[in-house]
Amino acid sequence: MSTIAIAEPQRHAAPAVRTRLRLTRRGRFVLTTLAALPILLIVALAVLNGGRASAGDAAGSGSAHFETVTIQPGETLWELAEQTAPNADPRDFVQDVVSLNALDGAGLQAGQTISIPAKYADAR
Repeated sequence: MSTIAIAEPQRHAAPAVRTRLRLTRRGRFVLTTLAALPILLIVALAVLNGGRASAGDAAGSGSAHFETVTIQPGETLWELAEQTAPNADPRDFVQDVVSLNALDGAGLQAGQTISIPAKYADAR
């Protein structure tokens, strides 16, 4: 016995169309925002944690001992560092005084009263 196979005529299928993914302006903005979000969160947490750690150390110790000094005309923090703590690194002194007094920089005005940290006031 023999079998006969009848083949159906092939239909011409449309060629597969490959589309490229194209991002619109809004899509690029959303993608960039999502990619930058973890970085922004890490930076924000680092900034907030840094502020809390320094404030917590000063408040948590319970011993906020410091001496106050009134700045004379022409006096700088560097000169004050040399007078107050001659054996300490003046850069450390300036940084500590700026941090303790929440100064914008190392500039001072005559008549301004600033606090000197206890570790430097005791060295006098």
